[in-house]
Amino acid sequence: MLLLAELFVPSSSYPASRSPLCGMLTSMIHQVERLMKLSGKLHNLTGEELEHLEVAGNRLAGLPDMEHTAAHIDSLKVNESLSQLFMYTQSFRLHVDWLKTAKENVSLSSQPAKEANTHLLHLSTFLNASLHQIGEEVPPSESPLPEVSTPFDVLQFSVEISKRLRMFCLWSKRVLLISQRLSRCPRH
Repeated sequence: MLLLAELFVPSSSYPASRSPLCGMLTSMIHQVERLMKLSGKLHNLTGEELEHLEVAGNRLAGLPDMEHTAAHIDSLKVNESLSQLFMYTQSFRLHVDWLKTAKENVSLSSQPAKEANTHLLHLSTFLNASLHQIGEEVPPSESPLPEVSTPFDVLQFSVEISKRLRMFCLWSKRVLLISQRLSRCPRH
């Protein structure tokens, strides 16, 4: 009977071997969710104040524009998606760090930008490790940053970064969830 019990233990149903990438994808999703919550705090405006503020178009040319059509999302590949997500994350890290400095220079609160930058750094670290794990090159990143002359400029840029960071988070979460599915990660 003891021998029969020992035979049963190794053959009992264990989950299929899980890719180490799955754990990193889950961690990245958590970072993106935290960023999403912080994105609205970058400008420190109420909803009503935000409605009355006119922000001039996309003045930050270095921020990425995410392709989010159904056709594009359906054609995603894990390696390409993670590379693109890494480049976008680096761009937002650069812009949020720049925003933090600009806010400090005009005596505005920079705490939400500091917190967002921390989550972007964590996301970037996970992406870097994931790219190395799947044998992909880590793409270089650079973004031009504008000059800031007034607190109002900083406020306008913080609203733009906030809105675009929120879009980035929505896109990123969708891409990461699809990457989990394509990597055959277990559902939680």
